[in-house]
Amino acid sequence: MSATSTYSPPEGEIALSGPVSRPELGTLPIRGDLAHIALAGRYLVPHYIQPQPRRIGADSARLLCAPQNDSQTIQMLAPGTMFEALDFAGKWCWGCLGPDGPTGYVETAQLAPIGE
Repeated sequence: MSATSTYSPPEGEIALSGPVSRPELGTLPIRGDLAHIALAGRYLVPHYIQPQPRRIGADSARLLCAPQNDSQTIQMLAPGTMFEALDFAGKWCWGCLGPDGPTGYVETAQLAPIGE
């Protein structure tokens, strides 16, 4: 993902055509309240988010299942790894490595804007 990457919403008509199974925790960037804009044609949620590009700072970071330090680690993220921030709440950021995941929480302090 580059610092200028943007995702476009799907074109044409979007229809609900039956039940959709929820992805496994830590995979696709979708929650009950919001999802990555790239998933708009596949999943229905109240809000779709255009990600804010960030990178992991000078130290590696844990991508976690939940916004708490004792949560299960999904993946270790190396310094400089590109991260798509989708939601900030307190000291936590929910985001992903891309629209296909993995997805989870990192501490906001471990993120740096692109270009720093």
